[in-house]
Amino acid sequence: MAAAGSSPTIVEYFGGEDGYRCGYCKNESGNLSHGMWAHSMTVQDYQDLIDRGWRRSGKYVYKPIMNQTCCPQYTIRCQALRFQTSKSHKKVLKKMLKFISKGDVSKAVSEEEPMDSHIEDAVSCDFVHRGESRVSEAELTPLNEDHPDRVENEDEDKGETKEEVNVKKAELASLQIHGDKDAAVPGEPSPSTKTVHAPPKPGKGADLSKPPCRKAKDIRKERKLQKLLQNQRCTLEGSPLQAEHQALLLQNSKSTTNQPKSIEDFIFVPLPDDAPHKLEFTRFLCDSPLEAENPPNGPECGYGSFHQQYWLDGKIIAVGVIDILPYCVSSVYLYYDPDYSFLSLGVYSALREIAFTRQLHEKAPDLCFYYMGFYIHSCPKMRYKGQYRPSDLLCPETYIWTPIEQCLPLLELSKYSRFNQDAKAVDEDGIKELGRVRVLHKRTIMPYSVYKKRRKGPSDEASVQQYASLVGQTCSERMLLFRS
Repeated sequence: MAAAGSSPTIVEYFGGEDGYRCGYCKNESGNLSHGMWAHSMTVQDYQDLIDRGWRRSGKYVYKPIMNQTCCPQYTIRCQALRFQTSKSHKKVLKKMLKFISKGDVSKAVSEEEPMDSHIEDAVSCDFVHRGESRVSEAELTPLNEDHPDRVENEDEDKGETKEEVNVKKAELASLQIHGDKDAAVPGEPSPSTKTVHAPPKPGKGADLSKPPCRKAKDIRKERKLQKLLQNQRCTLEGSPLQAEHQALLLQNSKSTTNQPKSIEDFIFVPLPDDAPHKLEFTRFLCDSPLEAENPPNGPECGYGSFHQQYWLDGKIIAVGVIDILPYCVSSVYLYYDPDYSFLSLGVYSALREIAFTRQLHEKAPDLCFYYMGFYIHSCPKMRYKGQYRPSDLLCPETYIWTPIEQCLPLLELSKYSRFNQDAKAVDEDGIKELGRVRVLHKRTIMPYSVYKKRRKGPSDEASVQQYASLVGQTCSERMLLFRS
């Protein structure tokens, strides 16, 4: 996936034995995670890492210690191509449309869709800066690869470049959960079975012996269609195409009436010429450890990290940060102007990003998921992510995706759970050959088996073993683990 000539992934692994303050439950030392500093990273490596439970905050990449941390954080992805807007999502989209097209302002946010201001991420500022790299750029520039005899002793550059990380972020605004349970499908009666519907008692429900009630909108559509057909009879009378034309009109009417609206039907609505407001979007690459790539078979904008700016009447009201990766759009965080919180910008931006994912899929067929970061069942404010359906959670032990409907009952019993119910299943990409881990030492790339023989001082095998087991065999053989 990496483009020719692009920089390889170079990371420093920090481990993660110390506990830090949790941004969710406020436990002063309950947040436990492994961390590493990404000096550079390919989009394919980051895709593979988030599919193993990692997540980035600036250049710091972390993986919660799931069975020990106070608030287990499960990677969640939405199947964007099958996404269906919920009732509350439609309400947010319609609210934005009314505001733009009519100037309708509803300052009172309903209880069904609360807008929390800025939800903290679990990674605290102290935690990130304690793990900040102090390695100079010169040390990170590889000169040789796998040639032990040509290793030269080079003076280390004394200059240090201190990376500045802005970790003030805003998660997507929370959305209160709606208990949309799938109704059980009753068994169909056999052809020989005659079903008799007894009229219900007053106040006990609909009379099934009568036709179901119809929406006024559908009745108006049918009347309009009948009038259209009547007019067509006048012009097509005697024509052999008449029956076919009428059948086609009826078929199209049924399909448009019965087909549920897609997310695009709500977002890309033509606005009146005299609309009082104008909402515009700009997107451009932003600084991140991800190396931008633009392969011919990828999306037109390429892969990498992007800022999405939301402009209302010439004023910027929100900025979303997204990573466009080989298989997904990953939402990083969102800033928004609190004066416009009545527009539920967190929810609205997520829906726009899902629609954007579907758009990118047209050019890049493998790109079909929308990653929302972490789902935290033990934190009620973070459960809203589970309402973007259909969605899957990542098993923290075998790294397979499981429909969220199957995970929720397990999480009700225990905040930490293995979702893969196959007791024999293991991590298929678990570390098998530690000696094949790629290392960057004194500007030379070498396998760990070679580095281990040259290393002076105490053994670091336990740390390298832990790192490799967390990133997996595939990434450990592609990425460069910096060793001083």
